[in-house]
Formats: sequence, C-alpha cells, structure tokens
Amino acid sequence: MILEYLTLGVYLLVLLVIGTQFAKLNQNLGDFVRAGARGSWWMVGTSICMSGISAFTFTGNASAAFTAGPSLLVIYAANLLGFALGGLFLGAWFRQTRAYTGADVIRARFGTVVEQFSIYTGLLLGPLGAAIQLWALGVFVSAVFGLPLIGTIIIVGVIVTLYSVTGGKWAVMATDVVQGIILYGITLMVGILALIHVGGITGFWELATSPAFADAFRLVKEPGQFPEDRFTLQWAVVVFLMQLITQLQLGTAGRYLSAKDGREAGRASWWAFALMAVGSAVWFIPPMVARFFFEQEVLALPIEDPATGAYAVAAMHFLPNGLMGIMIAAMFAATMSSMDSGINGLTGVIVHNLIGRIREKLARPPISERALVRLCRAVSAGLGAIMVGMSVTIATLGKVDLFDTFLLMGAVIGTPLVLPLLSGLFLRKLPAWSYFLIFGLSMLPTLYIEIAVRLGEATAWSIQERGMWVLSFGLAGTIISRLLAPFRSKAQIHREELFFQTMRRPVDFVSEVGEANDSHQAKMVGSVTLAIGVIMLLLLVVPNAWPDRLLILALCLFTAGCGGGLLLAGVRRSQSSNCR
Repeated sequence: MILEYLTLGVYLLVLLVIGTQFAKLNQNLGDFVRAGARGSWWMVGTSICMSGISAFTFTGNASAAFTAGPSLLVIYAANLLGFALGGLFLGAWFRQTRAYTGADVIRARFGTVVEQFSIYTGLLLGPLGAAIQLWALGVFVSAVFGLPLIGTIIIVGVIVTLYSVTGGKWAVMATDVVQGIILYGITLMVGILALIHVGGITGFWELATSPAFADAFRLVKEPGQFPEDRFTLQWAVVVFLMQLITQLQLGTAGRYLSAKDGREAGRASWWAFALMAVGSAVWFIPPMVARFFFEQEVLALPIEDPATGAYAVAAMHFLPNGLMGIMIAAMFAATMSSMDSGINGLTGVIVHNLIGRIREKLARPPISERALVRLCRAVSAGLGAIMVGMSVTIATLGKVDLFDTFLLMGAVIGTPLVLPLLSGLFLRKLPAWSYFLIFGLSMLPTLYIEIAVRLGEATAWSIQERGMWVLSFGLAGTIISRLLAPFRSKAQIHREELFFQTMRRPVDFVSEVGEANDSHQAKMVGSVTLAIGVIMLLLLVVPNAWPDRLLILALCLFTAGCGGGLLLAGVRRSQSSNCR
C-alpha cells in the first residue's frame, strides 16, 4: 500500500505543478474562464471528453454493466451522437457565439431574466452533482483500496481546487489531457487483459450468450426482468433522448468556447467522439468479465452496492504489482476532470454573469482585468470549499444509489431545465418567455406524482415513466410557444436575429483573438506527460514476473510516447513559425 500512496502523491503533485505553470497565461477574465479562446483542438476535445467522465463511469455504470451487461451503452450512444453533431455543426455554432460563458449564450438567445434564472439553478445543482461524484469516489476507494473516506474527499477536493484556482481554464484543459492519457492507458490495458482472460472477443461472446448469462446480458430486457423495468426498450428510448438533449442544448456551449475558431471547435468535438468511442468499447468489458469469473468476490465487498466495485475487482486480478496505484490515480483523474471543469465554469458565470450584472445595476465602474483574475481565483476557492463540504456531509448521511440517482436527477430537474434550451437553439421564432412555459410544463408531471405519492393516491413512477411524461409536456410547451411566436416583441425579434446571425458567422481568429500559442500548449503538456512516463519506469523495480514487467513497460511507453509526440509536435510548430 505504501507504493500506491507514493504513486498517488507524485501524481497529485504533478497536477499542482501544471496549475502553477499555466498560471502565467492568465492575464484577464477571458484567459481564466475560456483560455483566451486559443485552445488547440486536441486539448479542447480531450477536456470535453474527460469532463463527461467521472468515477461514476467505473462505479455506477460499471455496476450496471456487471448486473445487466451492455444495456447501459445507450447512454454512450447518445453521447457519441451529440459529439458527432458537434463535429458537424454545433461546435462551430457555439464557438461563433463569441461568448465568454454558457450563460452569455443563454442571455443572447433568451434575455437577462432567463440568464439569471439559469445561473441560480446552476449554482444550486452544479456543486451538488460534483459533491456526489466526489463522495462516490471516496466511498469506492475507501472500501476497495482501503483509503480513508473523509481524507480522500478532502484531499481530492483541495487538489482540484488549487490547480483550478492557480491556472484557470488553461490548467483545467492541460490537466485533463495528462489525466486522460493516464486514464486511457491503464483502462485500455485492463480491458485488453480482461479480453485475453476470456479467450478474446470470441470467448467473451460465447460467455455472454451462454445460458448462465444470456438473459441478464441481453441488450434489451423484458418488462419485469429488472426492478422498475430498467433496461427495457422504453427505458432505453427515454434515457437515450434525455441524454441526447443534454448534449445538444445551449448550456453545453461552454465546452467549445475555448477553441480558437469554429473549425477547431468542430475538430475538438470529433476528437472527443473518437475518445468516447474507444472508452465505450473497453470500459465495460472488465465488469462483465468480473460477472463471469469473480461474481462472489464482488458481491462480498463491504459496500452498500457491491456491484460498484466490479471494475476494481477485475483490475486487481489482471494488473501487475505496482499498477494499482496508477489505477487509483485513474479513478481520481475521472472525477477530478469533471470537477475542475465544473469549478471553472461556475466561476466564470459568477464573476462575469452574476457579479458583473449586479455591478451594472448599481452603476459601479468596471473592475480591472487583473482584479477580475484575482476575483476568479477567490470564487474558485470558495466553490471548491462548498463542494468538499457538501461531499463530506453526504458521506455522513448514508447510501446513495449512484446509477439511479444520476438518471433520476436528469429526469426530475435536468431535462426540464434544458428542454427550452434545446428548442431555443433549433427554433428561430420562439418568444423569450417560452423558456419558463416549457420548463413549467415539463415540471408538472414530477410535481403531480410527488403529491399523489404522498397522498397515497399513486405509486412512484420509474425513471422512464418520469422521463416520458417530462418530454411529452416539454414538447407540448414548445408547440404552444411556437404557435404564440407572432406575439413576440420587436426587441425579441431583433435579439433572435442577431443571435442566429452571429452564431452562423465564422470567427476570424487573427483579427478577433490575435496570436496563437499552439506550440506552447503542446510543449508544456508534452514535457509534463513525458516526464510522468519516465518516472513510471521506476515501477519496473517492483517484484513481478517478466510478462508483468513488459506490461508495465508498455504503459510507460504509451504515456511517454504520447508526451514525446506532443513535445515534438510543439517544437516543430515553433520552429516553422520562427522560419516564417
């Protein structure tokens, strides 16, 4: 266990170093919250993908794979379709809004009232979601790897907060790339080793379709096979639609605003698509293999939902001595990559859209750019403290069913909040007040069933039932709003025309942003990643058989190779720029 602690310590130290190295790039608010709109496609795309991954991927989702096989892949199919549409046109559209934050985009489309409403709901729900993810990570590594629960929550939360405070969006994206390389390296290895263990793809298919597992691992389940009819066709359709809507609505614009221009944003989305496709193909093989061979060991884990430990059990069986520390680091990376994006995004909204609006109302003079950067750092620190505090509080309360909790949060409040943002993106003639009509109607089914259940006049709905009614009422609200579009004011018509004209006009990077620093990004991230790969070579001294040593060497070469490739690309780009 000492080796695991040492590995984690080095890993967390590297993240702090990255934060301090990128701090010098933060000269103004735009640098801190959207990296000055100078992000390279590979950095933006990796950050987009990593921000959608958390420890939940390897706990809650792995639990679903252990229990029901590939049915949960419907969620990732929706993600992939969302990234594909981002590559085709949405990424460019969002970048071309020229906004600083996602709230800016909402204001440009619907006005200040809707912008402020979205800010306050985001301030309530954003920290809670991050706190649950952080708690889930703490519970997982505490039970499976023996790390202290509260200590894990505090340490991870503090580290994420520190590099988010120092480096802003630059540090967030850079650490996401480094963490992505580590996470993909170790999880690809676990997935491949799991396949080898079952005799390759053919052996995996034979086991999955054998009489012992065929029913449980059928892609679409029969009604009544699982509690609340999970994994049925209706469940799959509703969950797919809810997840896809979250990928396509105006609120996701923030993920593309750091790109240099619309073309780079599109390439970033395609890169996120490729990364997510690879991950979806390999991440859920280990928990299914754990069901084939280690079921009793998984079910004996000392946690409320033992199936959430299926991935870790598989990793412990397949990885050589010394690599479990890297596996734990990968788990940390998964959660930290979504937390840092959340902290940075909320910071930009608070400083730019909330405090900025308040100062405008009070007729206060603008804050200097340096002062805004300091304010961003203070707000980031406060948000980090709130998330950690909420997570520690959750840890004292007891059980949370991860897989169902996240889907339920989406059905109850997430989908109603984003449905009008989806309509506003694709429908031009839509009144500003339609946001509240669509949101209000979408909330009615949830309010009805909650009241009816409390009065004993109905039983609780399943996730798919809630989602189906929410989507239906949201569609009705959209239709009503569209029919009433002729009654919108001239100011609203002007705003929507300006919004769509701006969104479709390509960005001229040189005139609108200025000088690029692609080579600097590649050299800095590449040198850090290369150094990590070299340091990992020390794991070769851990006692292992030669085949296991070769596996460790392969992981080191993968990490160092990714870093060396980035470093070389940065040097060549810098040389070509100097020659010109």
